Amino acid sequence: MKPLEPQLLSRPCDPALLDFATTAELPDTADGFGQSRAEEAVRFAIDIRRPGYNLFVLGEPGSGRHFAVRRLLEERAAHEPAPGDWCYVNNFDEPQTPRALRMPAGRGAQFERDMQQFVSELGSAISSAFESDEYRSRIEAIQEGFKKREESALRELGQESVEQGVALLRTPQGFAFAPVKNDETLSPDEFQALPDDEQKRIRAAIESFGQKLGKLLHQFPRWRRELQTQMRQASRDTMQLAVGHLIEELAECYADLPEVTEFLEAVRKDVVETGEELRESQKSEADATTITMTGSISLQRYQVNLLVDNADTPAAPIVFEDNPNHQNLVGRVDQVAHMGTLLSNFTLIKAGALHRANGGYLMLDAVKLLTQPYAYEGLKRALKSGHVRIESLGQIVGLISTLSVEPEPIPVELKVVLIGERLHYYLLREFDPEFEELFKVAADFDSDLERNDENTRLYVQLVARLARGNDLRPFAREAVARLIEDAARSSGDAEKLSAHTRRVADLMRESDHWAHKSGRDVVAREDVQRALDARIRRADRIRAQLQREALRETLLIATGGAQVGHINGLAVIDLGDFVFAHPVRITATARLGEGEVIDIEREAELGGALHSKGVMILSSFLAARYSRSIPLSLTASLVFEQSYGPVEGDSASLAELCALLSALAAVPIRQSLAVTGSVNQYGRVQAIGAVNEKIEGFFDLCRARDLDGEQGVLIPDANVKHLMLREDVVQACADGRFGIYAVSTVDEAIALLTGVPAGEPDDSGLVPEGSINYLVAAALAEMSAMRQSYAGTGRSRRRERKKD
Repeated sequence: MKPLEPQLLSRPCDPALLDFATTAELPDTADGFGQSRAEEAVRFAIDIRRPGYNLFVLGEPGSGRHFAVRRLLEERAAHEPAPGDWCYVNNFDEPQTPRALRMPAGRGAQFERDMQQFVSELGSAISSAFESDEYRSRIEAIQEGFKKREESALRELGQESVEQGVALLRTPQGFAFAPVKNDETLSPDEFQALPDDEQKRIRAAIESFGQKLGKLLHQFPRWRRELQTQMRQASRDTMQLAVGHLIEELAECYADLPEVTEFLEAVRKDVVETGEELRESQKSEADATTITMTGSISLQRYQVNLLVDNADTPAAPIVFEDNPNHQNLVGRVDQVAHMGTLLSNFTLIKAGALHRANGGYLMLDAVKLLTQPYAYEGLKRALKSGHVRIESLGQIVGLISTLSVEPEPIPVELKVVLIGERLHYYLLREFDPEFEELFKVAADFDSDLERNDENTRLYVQLVARLARGNDLRPFAREAVARLIEDAARSSGDAEKLSAHTRRVADLMRESDHWAHKSGRDVVAREDVQRALDARIRRADRIRAQLQREALRETLLIATGGAQVGHINGLAVIDLGDFVFAHPVRITATARLGEGEVIDIEREAELGGALHSKGVMILSSFLAARYSRSIPLSLTASLVFEQSYGPVEGDSASLAELCALLSALAAVPIRQSLAVTGSVNQYGRVQAIGAVNEKIEGFFDLCRARDLDGEQGVLIPDANVKHLMLREDVVQACADGRFGIYAVSTVDEAIALLTGVPAGEPDDSGLVPEGSINYLVAAALAEMSAMRQSYAGTGRSRRRERKKD
């Protein structure tokens, strides 16, 4: 078998195919990068105006989801009108339940200013009205009339009593009656000197007039109440004259808004009713922030709390809430400390993201939303009810039972866009029965895109846009070609491009840095390569340490010679921002047994489920190929030598199977070759991941020990299309100093590894003598015969014991 041709080991991007010199020549377009399916889903969710058709955006972080969705939302929102403003005003009947007013965009701010002006004018109007001569004259007239009424009644009673010889006297203790004669009050002695009949008459008169006086005194409180009523009416009339024109002017400005005119009428009535109290509150200068909940009266009660102002919003709003906790979503009611008590009123109501995005679009990060207490529940409650109800967490969980402000719920009509990973989406669909009802559309952004001419063009435009957006130097077409090659390498497939825009943006910034260090005005291919090399340099401590220990033979990895049952496998380590591979020694042993293949990694609880599955598959292959008609009579063991951590995946199953075949056939394996690939039950070699990193991991070790032309790596034939190897690896292969071999069956692999033909069966099912398959079959047949022999000997001994 010959190694792969160098042109199959990488698919470089030819700069000559790029029709520009630098990205500065390219137009600045807003086209997306090959996410047509996801963009169609986003447009569908935006277009359909039905309840529950909110959007969940799936994809990996850094894949450009936010930018793409925002771009599509902006395209649609630009053709939609700006929503109205929302205000909260005082509810004079129920102050703890402020009213919500909706107004056309821009008029809310004007209404707020008008009411502030009204409040500032109202104070002086009240003072002037109550200090006017007309008001004072009217009050004095009312009071004088009451005084005269009292005095007239008392005088009439006094005159009537005098005619009966009894005088009405006003004393410090109150009113009293006393006998008189010739307008002089009689002393007790003089009264006793009167005839008995006269005394009886006077006493009866005093008692009779005392009853009349009592009735009269009982009427005085009623008269005083009538006085207060007349004075209050005078105050109302005065306030009506003082503020009527102010309200009428405002009512004319907002005649087209019935809710506003209704509120203004309520303001007029309240001012008229509470004019005297408002006058007193001005004297005491009550705190404007505590008036509603303390029962005090203040002019601030007529102000407007502008909750949402869309005066400067030209179209439908697009709101991205970076911290979607419960308060930031549904709003909150602030509190202030007043005399040791927390108080609140309608002026302290604050808007949430749902209020600001009302009539438009709200974008939220799914993870941040789900990790905030009650935030997700609050969002669902608003979407299901169609209203935003401002509640504190204490009210929701029932921890607060005191009187608090409960604003009137505001109706909402908006599209919510949740952005998360695929895991979050499928978990929500599985465990939240309401999720499917509220988020009916999913937009799944691809992690990789086909590497065709159209997507390459879009990728070039993406590079140009990122260069301008990040204020970077223009990129030469050779540098852009290197970025395209890196995008293919990042996707793990020469025929695809990675959609991870965050990674390419970071790489471009780092390349721009190295261009600056080199004094270039245009980023060159060398700058991109230097940025890539610097990234690896920063992250390859562990890789370098493993290679160093292999060179010191602390880790026993052979790259030359041949050994029975030993093979070089390839293991991948993912550090998040850096993925690399290194060779590992895999060994196999075989002996007489009961047909069991022992996975030592699994027995030691270091092997994962997929690795155990791979071992079971190769065990099935072994039994199906070599033991159809005889019992499988071996016990084999497989292990990753000098491995002290978890082992997962089935990409080593080809290497393990070849090591086991070598042990059974007693044929040595070339240690100059490494193997990666998985197998199925029929011996077909299947594709694996990280093929480029695995090849380069073994290449680096071999190069450190000097390449001799014998070293190489066996990979699945299905992985050839994924190859995007480094330039030094491709050059070594072109020079014949290293080889990449693509195999499709285990027979091809074992023949290449041992130099002994695998042995194809003829028409009668027989394989050539001396081939690997012949040697393995012979070894297993011998083990089966030995096992049967031992079994027969055992039966004979049992029969002899029975005879004895």
